[in-house]
Amino acid sequence: MAARMLLAALAVAALPALAAPAGAPGSKPWNDDLAAWRAKADKSLRKDNGWLTLVGRHVLRYGSNSVGSAAGNDVVLDASVAPAHLGVVYVGERHVRLDVAQGVSMMRDGMRFSSAPLTTDGDGWVSNGRLALQVIRRDDGQAVLRVADNQAPLRASFAGRVWFDPNASLALPATFTPYPKGTKVTIVNVLNEISQEDAAGNIAFTLNGVRYSLDAVDDDGNLFIIFRDATSADATYPPGRFLYIEKPKDGRWSVDFNRAYNPPCAFSAYTSCPLPPKQNVLAPRIDAGEKYRARAKQG
Repeated sequence: MAARMLLAALAVAALPALAAPAGAPGSKPWNDDLAAWRAKADKSLRKDNGWLTLVGRHVLRYGSNSVGSAAGNDVVLDASVAPAHLGVVYVGERHVRLDVAQGVSMMRDGMRFSSAPLTTDGDGWVSNGRLALQVIRRDDGQAVLRVADNQAPLRASFAGRVWFDPNASLALPATFTPYPKGTKVTIVNVLNEISQEDAAGNIAFTLNGVRYSLDAVDDDGNLFIIFRDATSADATYPPGRFLYIEKPKDGRWSVDFNRAYNPPCAFSAYTSCPLPPKQNVLAPRIDAGEKYRARAKQG
């Protein structure tokens, strides 16, 4: 998956508007801005068709795939959200189409349809009441059907993200070194699928007198970072966390780990999240950003 596609697919994991932080680390404006960012991150996670609503992930075959709650369908959905025969998803080399079964009403962008192409860029949801469907494409061209239930118990019971207290000492000045155009970074996901993403460059910072650096995926000049640190052993999501850094208008880069957030796999079993490359595994603890709720309960 291209870097832009990877970022688009993961954007709903948490990321609110990416305005530059206000004020110096530790100041009231900085704390207020961080609190607002975290509130938006929590709200984003709870939205319709968000990660908390996912109830299925089905790899589709080329050709026709019948969808519905009846046992004979190629893709069997829960009877509480889907009719016995919802329709047929046709998968081609370049296009995917949903033909709706007679008597079933499906909506897209507020309009009812009986047959329509399904976009595979991560944005195109179609719905039937509480049920929503989306098709994405993997690197190998395979189409995957995502199924959301907007009344899913996980969404209804979610108690909110869990964060470390703000820590101004982990909002660090940094130096960004761009890589030559065309440089790639190898990313492996939880399904052991490998992709080559556009590498923006390397961002370096000093923590407790030691110099560290992280490789970043490019997103139109902004940086998307997948990393892991020593807190993954007891406080944060074990595979790692994400960090998005907006390109600074004044040229002064920084790494604010208070805005590190969890990948979608921390909330849903129906996702396939990228793992940090080995060069982005940090030895020290980064006690900032989002914790892992399952461990917060234990603690």
